[in-house]
Amino acid sequence: MSTLGVVVQVVLLIVVAPYLVGVMRQVRARLEGRAGAGAGQPWRDLRKLFRKEPMSPAGSSWVFVAAPAVLVASTLVIAAVSPFVATVSPLDGVADLFAVVALLLLGTVALALAGLDTGTAFGGMGASREMTVAALAEPTILLAGFALSARVGSTNLSAIVERGQQSPGAVLSPATLLAAVALAVVVVAEAGRLPVDNPSTHLELTMIHEAMVLEYAGRDLALVEFASALRLTVLLGLWANLFLPWGVATTASAPALLLGVVAFVAKVAVLGAVLAAGEVFMAKLRLFRVPELLAGSFLFGVLAVSSSFFLA
Repeated sequence: MSTLGVVVQVVLLIVVAPYLVGVMRQVRARLEGRAGAGAGQPWRDLRKLFRKEPMSPAGSSWVFVAAPAVLVASTLVIAAVSPFVATVSPLDGVADLFAVVALLLLGTVALALAGLDTGTAFGGMGASREMTVAALAEPTILLAGFALSARVGSTNLSAIVERGQQSPGAVLSPATLLAAVALAVVVVAEAGRLPVDNPSTHLELTMIHEAMVLEYAGRDLALVEFASALRLTVLLGLWANLFLPWGVATTASAPALLLGVVAFVAKVAVLGAVLAAGEVFMAKLRLFRVPELLAGSFLFGVLAVSSSFFLA
């Protein structure tokens, strides 16, 4: 039955991820006075792209071709092992904070290498900017997770979520609140959202993620777009279940899994809508200001770790 929970969780994230992007676009459209294309538009775009033939720029190598598959595969592994719907899983031993961060970084590095492999100015520029963001964002994830794991004595994500359910008052502790702020900034940066990056722009002076994927087309572009949506869903789901762990199933029974599915969809949808609404009233930061923002989130992570030991 626990294996069924893993299957349900992976299928749920695959289905929900494009819809989450569609909901966020629809929220922005409504707040900006537009009708919007509907929440299902990302799925329609993916279906159209999957029917087209991929193309590779002249001079590129297998790195460019393999990067989308590596990005999707690494994100799917995170979707399988992390406690999004249930904490009981045959893969529970793999659901470690350090492993999840390593998988996130693997996808980032794969896409950055693909951007460099094209040999274009935009690809190299986007890869350089992406690694600058990752160099500050990934350590902050470790610090925020370590602050939460200090009271549990384990870096296992399932154990952290279960402890949060058993001690609801700990959610309002200084360490947890500081870690929540630090991880929220990182989620925005890792997902390429405003104010760090703008997923809807193609201006060469502001692009980060889009600059690395300009040369992709057809099925390869579909994989990159799907991986980006899945990565956003994974990051929002991790934030929601680490700091709002209620509803996550602790048993493999059908009613508990159903409640876990409903709770996950509701939390991710609300967080996505809040993020999209905030983007309407937020301007993109200048590029040299982004490291300052991420350094601030790193400081919050350091304070969270300190609080977890001195204010425990």
